[in-house]
Amino acid sequence: MKFRVERDVLADAVAWAARSLPVRPSAPVLAGLLIEANDEGLVLSTFDYETSARATLRADVTENGRALVSGRLLSDICRSLPAKPVDMVIDGARVSLTCGSARFSLQTLPVDEYPSLPDMPTATGTVQSDVFAHAVAQAVTAAGRDDMLPVLTGVRIEIEGSTISLLATDRFRLSHRELGWDPRTPDESLAALVPAKVLGETAKSLTAGSEVTIALAAGGAGEGIIGFEGASAGGVRRTTTRLLDGEFPKVRSLFPSEHQTVAKVKKSDLVESVKRVALVAERNTAVQLKFSDGVVTLDAGSGDEAQASESIEAEIDGEDIVTGFNPQFLLDGLTAIDEDHVELAFTQSSKPVVISGSREDGTTPAFRYLLMPRRLLS
Repeated sequence: MKFRVERDVLADAVAWAARSLPVRPSAPVLAGLLIEANDEGLVLSTFDYETSARATLRADVTENGRALVSGRLLSDICRSLPAKPVDMVIDGARVSLTCGSARFSLQTLPVDEYPSLPDMPTATGTVQSDVFAHAVAQAVTAAGRDDMLPVLTGVRIEIEGSTISLLATDRFRLSHRELGWDPRTPDESLAALVPAKVLGETAKSLTAGSEVTIALAAGGAGEGIIGFEGASAGGVRRTTTRLLDGEFPKVRSLFPSEHQTVAKVKKSDLVESVKRVALVAERNTAVQLKFSDGVVTLDAGSGDEAQASESIEAEIDGEDIVTGFNPQFLLDGLTAIDEDHVELAFTQSSKPVVISGSREDGTTPAFRYLLMPRRLLS
C-alpha cells in the first residue's frame, strides 16, 4: 500500500470516520481504522458491529493494499499535520506516514481479524441534505438518553410516499417533524427506529453535498439496517447503523385536536425570560407560567429562598390558565423552533402544551413540540 493524499482531505475524512469508534471496544481490532488503497482511490472505514462509517476519497495510489491502525491516534496525528501532501506506505508490520518534515510510524493491527462492513440496503430515496440535517436536529431534541429504556433513545422515521415524519419522546416531551423528500417508489410506506445519537451526528456530517440518500430495507437483505450516503469535499461518505428493537409508543394521538387556550408570544422574549427566571428555580422544580389579560407572567422560587417574577406581552385566545414546566425542557423546545413567534396551545393546565411556530400566512408549521407540565409547589 502506497499513496499520496491532500492533508485537509485526509484529516477531515479520518476525523469523520473515527467519530464512530467505540469508547470501550469489545475487541482490540474494533478500535482500528481500516485504510484501503485501490484503483478507485482511498477508502477509510470503521465498524463496531452496530454502526459503520465508510469514506471514499480521491488519492494518488501507486500501490494497492490495506492496513488497520489505531483510529483515534491517526485522527490526532492528521489534525496536527502541516498543510502539505501526506504520503503513507506499509513498512513491514508498521505504517509510515510522512507530511513535509514530519514523520510517524504506526503499529498495525491484524487486518484479517477486522469484521466486514455491512452492505448498504437498496436506496429508498433522496432528501435535501441541509433540510434533513435541520429536521433531525429538531426531532432529536425530545429523544431519551436513558439506556435502560433503549426504545426511547431512538427517532422513529416514518415514510409515507413523499413525506418523512420524525418522532422522538423521552416520556416527558415529544417532538414531531415532517419534511418532503424524493422517494424511489412513490407509494412507499416504511418505518424504522434509529438511534438518535447516530442519526443526529450522521445528518449533521452529510451537508457538504446537496442530497442525502436514505437506504432502508422493507424486508429480506439489509433488513434491520438503515444507511445514509452523501457527498463530501473529498469524495463520498456512507454510514449504516442497526435499527433499535422494540415497539415505539403510539404517540401521535397525544397531540389534541382542539384547544381551549392559545397564546402567541415573541420567541426571543419568552426564551430570555425563562432563562432569567429559572436562575432561582431549585433543581427539579418548575417555572410557573400564568396566561391572563394579554400577559404571560413567569415565576420561580418559593418560601425563604430566592424568588423571581417577570411578565411579557402575549396574544391570548381563550380561558386564563396557570401551569408550570421544567425550564430546560421548555427552552429546548422553544430554541428548536425556527419562527420568530411561537404558539402555546393548551386544553387544560394539567395536560401537555403543544408548542409550535406561528406563521403569518396561516400555514401549519412542520415542527411541533409537546411538553408535559410539572406539579407546581404550593
